Amino acid sequence: MRRPLAEVQALVAAALARAGAGEAMAAATARALVLAEAQGLGSHGLSRVSQYATHLRNGRVDGRAEPRVLRRQGGALVVDAAEGLAFAACELAVAEAMRAAREHGIAIAGVVRSHHAGVIVDHLRPAAATGLVGLGLANSPAAMPAAGGRHPVFGTNPIAAAFPRGGGHDPLLVDLSLSEVARGKVMVAAREGQPIPPGWALDAEGRPTTDAKAALAGSMLPIGAVSSSKGAMLALVVELLVSAVIGANFGFEASSFFVDEGNRPGIGQTFVLIDPRALAGEGYFARIEVLLAEMLKDDGVRLPGARREALRRRAEAEGLVVSDASIAAWG
Repeated sequence: MRRPLAEVQALVAAALARAGAGEAMAAATARALVLAEAQGLGSHGLSRVSQYATHLRNGRVDGRAEPRVLRRQGGALVVDAAEGLAFAACELAVAEAMRAAREHGIAIAGVVRSHHAGVIVDHLRPAAATGLVGLGLANSPAAMPAAGGRHPVFGTNPIAAAFPRGGGHDPLLVDLSLSEVARGKVMVAAREGQPIPPGWALDAEGRPTTDAKAALAGSMLPIGAVSSSKGAMLALVVELLVSAVIGANFGFEASSFFVDEGNRPGIGQTFVLIDPRALAGEGYFARIEVLLAEMLKDDGVRLPGARREALRRRAEAEGLVVSDASIAAWG
């Protein structure tokens, strides 16, 4: 059944509230999950509702947590997610960083004692809408080995960026996991009983596998793992920026999101916002169009974020297909 986005948001929020989430937490999480689904990112969309609800019921998330600014110095600040779901805390961090970036030209906001943060670039949308460049980083429960290693140390540790454009154009939206694929895709394959392609993951013994369930029990391969250690090195950089630098847990200290029981992960997110007018002035908007025009001289070039924006607009007009059975499964 095709349903308007507002209806789906309300259904998701109600399911999370029944599981124990406070009103603000449930609403922020529902907005994020429906936005992800609308962009065709099902592994970070409605497939997460049952997972989050289970974590709320099992105490892996504090449903009554209220995020707050923990520390602030100049253009740097830390938000405490207080062991709740991540989305309300990330909203607060980005909103505070936007104010600081307009004052200082640049700001950095960390989120600690947090949980899974979904599509990282979506947190940067409000900043890009006001002309700010945004960078987003997150760690996650250990899923990838260090370079030359076999046991999981780093999460899939996504990196995201949003670059605003003038003239009413959509911003450039870049979002990538540092594993060969996002672990959520393996989660979906495991649930549907489907194999995964070679080169995605290792099993618990460190052997290559195409079994999605074995991959969830083992580790993901970093980008470029077959030929180099570049992906693992980038994962290390992200891990340090969202843990040692801001004070969040390391990925190996957090229980997997894909198990019902476990600890409160306490992982982190980091957002860096830049006002380009403090650097290039208004010339930023002209220069970015010069680069994009050069890129688009070749047939087949698609600007990052274009496909997901087209899908989002279609979903806003036509709604999302969500069955009664899916809603019942949310609990």
